[in-house]
Amino acid sequence: MLGVQCQVVRGLPSALNALNVGSSSHGDLKTTSTKGNLSVHSQAWATGGCQFSLRAQNVHQRLSERNSGSASIITAMAPAPSNGQSGATSTQQLDLSLNPRVAALKSSKTMFVADKATAMKESGIDVIKLAAGEPDFRTPQAVVEAGVWAAQNNLTRYTPNAGTMELRKAICHKLQEENGLTYKPDEILVSNGAKQSIAQAVMAVCSPGDEAIIPAPFWVSYPEMVSLSGATPVIVPTLLEDDFLLRPEQLLKVLNEKSRLLFLCSPSNPTGSVYKLEDLEAIAAIVAKHPRLLVVADEIYEHIIYSPAKHHSFAALPGMWERTLTVNGFSKAFAMTGWRLGYLAAPKHFLVAANKIQSQMTSGACSISQRAGLAALNLGYAGGEVVAEMVKAFRQRRDSMVKKLKAMDGVKLSVPQGAFYLFPDFSSYFGANIEGGGTVNDANELCEFFLEKCLVALVPGDAFGEPKCLRISYAASVEELEEAVSRIEKGLKLLTRVESTVSSS
Repeated sequence: MLGVQCQVVRGLPSALNALNVGSSSHGDLKTTSTKGNLSVHSQAWATGGCQFSLRAQNVHQRLSERNSGSASIITAMAPAPSNGQSGATSTQQLDLSLNPRVAALKSSKTMFVADKATAMKESGIDVIKLAAGEPDFRTPQAVVEAGVWAAQNNLTRYTPNAGTMELRKAICHKLQEENGLTYKPDEILVSNGAKQSIAQAVMAVCSPGDEAIIPAPFWVSYPEMVSLSGATPVIVPTLLEDDFLLRPEQLLKVLNEKSRLLFLCSPSNPTGSVYKLEDLEAIAAIVAKHPRLLVVADEIYEHIIYSPAKHHSFAALPGMWERTLTVNGFSKAFAMTGWRLGYLAAPKHFLVAANKIQSQMTSGACSISQRAGLAALNLGYAGGEVVAEMVKAFRQRRDSMVKKLKAMDGVKLSVPQGAFYLFPDFSSYFGANIEGGGTVNDANELCEFFLEKCLVALVPGDAFGEPKCLRISYAASVEELEEAVSRIEKGLKLLTRVESTVSSS
């Protein structure tokens, strides 16, 4: 038997490869002394949820620490090679370092809040969850039936990496008919959700030293995807008074020879703002003067839009098809978030690059989901009557919520024209004293207050690049939304705003 003692020390590098990282179910590795079985070939230990095996020849080799002070090292005590003395040991250090780009990534705050609210709900606490960006409607029955049919008829094998030809042709037809965009099937890449489509587009075109321009407020994952590619996110704040839309003069100020990518999301997550045609034309005129500049057009909310607002695809503008990476999917309009299905439409040169990334990361999207996606596209123009009914319900909820929020003292709001979010400015309550003790200093603390005292889950705006605001999803029943507003109103009555904040608001 082998006595093993280990400790975690500070530092960060890469000895796991030298230790032949693998998986095993034998033995335990803890911060206190334990026992394990050492075979001639390997010794398997597990740390918490991680497991790895150490080959015997490596156990006797001391690994030098690189990048001292930047890594986490496990020090393990193992028998000395062959001195014949029982109890003699040599020290083995295991490198627990991460890729610096990965280590620097931020976790999604929307998912954190949503998961916390779900845990509270499951424990019996009556929390109203308005954090996640997910329709509360059921997936259309025809879509569900198509998925069931696929599973029952053995359509459960790998598909081509880019997606089935049938689905890609249907996407081409949809883009032509609804968006005025002409693509061939080999210019379409079907992925496991629009999030993957965006990430692969960024990885395909961005390099270290490049800059990606991201108007704020932004979807939480844009900056992290850019950072992971090695490029630098350049955040451009927009104003509530401008409906949080990027203005041409703001774009001009940040453009330079390093500018590689511009993100445009319309309708917007988190604001619900929609770019008018003239706004997009002004931006396109600037983009056209910069040969290196490409555009990611995130159009995942295109069907959830409220008249008189209209959706316009950026790639349809003169000269923009060649430099636009259009992303869309099925999650929002068709209430298919769990089916994980999205797509990228782009010139073949860029599409091939993204396709290669997907081939090495995940391969093709789920075959069953692809069959369901085909059924979704066959529901009719813009999703047909099924989607129209969802949008009608979303609009009624939006109108009700806007009216109630505008009636709240100190709350400012831009009326969303699409998606299913409100992004009100609650900054007049920052610094407020809580009845019974305590202070609310920022959006994070205000959301914490609403969750703990009012049992309403919202997302702080700093996750989206605007720390004055909170994101409220109205993808919930009318009854839940009315109760949530009532709780928020009662909660605000427990806050006493400081005089300077009140006067400045």
